[in-house]
Parts: sequence; C-alpha cells; structure tokens
Amino acid sequence: MTEIQGVDAGAAPSGAGCTECESADGWWFHLRRCAQCGHIGCCDSSPSQHASRHAAQTGHPVIRSFEPGEAWFWSYPASQFYEEGPALAPPQHHPPEQPVPGPAGRVPADWQSHLH
Repeated sequence: MTEIQGVDAGAAPSGAGCTECESADGWWFHLRRCAQCGHIGCCDSSPSQHASRHAAQTGHPVIRSFEPGEAWFWSYPASQFYEEGPALAPPQHHPPEQPVPGPAGRVPADWQSHLH
C-alpha cells in the first residue's frame, strides 16, 4: 500500500454525483473524490471543474477517481499521480448504472464541445 499525505481513509463519499453540479442542475464528464473529506466533484475535463475548485478552496490536497474500475490518486501540491493508495470508505465509485457523462437527462447533446 502506498501512503499518501492528506488522505483520510474513513471519510465517506458525499454522494453519487458532483455535489455542486447536482445542486445547480448541472452535469459532469467524470467524477473525482476528495481523499480527505469525501467531497465528490467533477473532473477538470468537465465544464465546471468542481473537484479542483474544492481542492483550491479547502486546501485538501488529494483526489481519487470515483469512476468504476479506477483506483488512482492525484496529489495537487506534488503534481503526483499514484496508481494505487490506501483503501477508502465505500462506495469506491459512482453507481455503475449512472451514465458517463452524467447524470442521465441533464447532459446536452453537444456535450463534447463543452469539455476542457
């Protein structure tokens, strides 16, 4: 197991989708989980980039993918990618039936043109 500074393995995810996008009826491409507090935010390719914004506003340094089949971590301050890290509180990813991009019904038909 790789030890990564700024990870609280006991912090549960805040939900199944991007917290801010859900509250604003927005949409996301991929999801990221704050490894310190469990906040779920959208990735940097998403229109709103809430995961990076959360890290900048809170100082929480590490995210983990919240996509099925992915368990990598990213440290913002170190600009370091980790293929694996400590086991986090479940669930490990959004529900498999949740579409990518998501959520269902809110993704525009021209969604590719909105990616970063």
